[in-house]
Amino acid sequence: MKTIYVKKLLSAELPVRVLSVLGLFLFAFFAGGAAARIVNSREVTETAGTNVNLSETVNWGLGFGPSGEKPTGMATMEELAQYHAYFMSDTEEKILYLTFDCGYENGNTKAILDALQKHNAPATFFVVGYFLESAPDLVRRMVEEGHTVGNHTYNHPDMSQISDMASFRKEMEDNAALFWKVTGTDMAMYYRPPQGKYSVENLKMAQELGYSTFFWSLAYVDWYQDDQPTHEEAFEKLLGRVHPGAIVLLHNTSQTNGEIIDELLTKWEEMGYTFGALSDFIV
Repeated sequence: MKTIYVKKLLSAELPVRVLSVLGLFLFAFFAGGAAARIVNSREVTETAGTNVNLSETVNWGLGFGPSGEKPTGMATMEELAQYHAYFMSDTEEKILYLTFDCGYENGNTKAILDALQKHNAPATFFVVGYFLESAPDLVRRMVEEGHTVGNHTYNHPDMSQISDMASFRKEMEDNAALFWKVTGTDMAMYYRPPQGKYSVENLKMAQELGYSTFFWSLAYVDWYQDDQPTHEEAFEKLLGRVHPGAIVLLHNTSQTNGEIIDELLTKWEEMGYTFGALSDFIV
């Protein structure tokens, strides 16, 4: 797949940009947590998980059956694949794909990276502009340790409300350009829609820009800072719903994730799982 990047140097220094975008980003991110991130409520409910018309604006979510079975998504693997979009692998091999959404840094990412290094487990970190500006050393560590960094957009908006290519492209290219400035390397052409919100037009625009879109098939409510799940609650969801070919979504901001990640990876390994890279999905 041909990669297309805009390698432009941003005129402002990073510390200045951090201050200028902090208020805007935190408003968008936490508004997403309180409202738009309700999209993820479907991933933790016991609903049937029926498919929907991709011409509509969709909040990505999952329906779960018995423990260990693959969930149903808001669209089928076949429907998504035509747009180079994926939420799990069609395999019975016990392989997991670890992904982390990174909106900001609050002290948990180091523990996550330490555990991944200990288990020799590759991961993809979907980052926004604010994370790149405020935690460049962690981003460089991700790259140095062989992880993939994907595009979660620069400002973390509801991309399903963006209907013109110019605005869509700017969100993606501004983020990719800043990543190149921070690391000197190209950002992977992997895209995760903020808040899980998308439309078929978004999928088409991402595909036209050369991106593959990645949703998820295993996650739990880990993003509320003042209401973190207990270790027992986290293990119940993440072990009980694990399945072959799962794309796992975790948030780097979760204190629970930082505390359990080493033990979680160990438990998955004891269940016979190994860890793969999202490049497995790219034909």
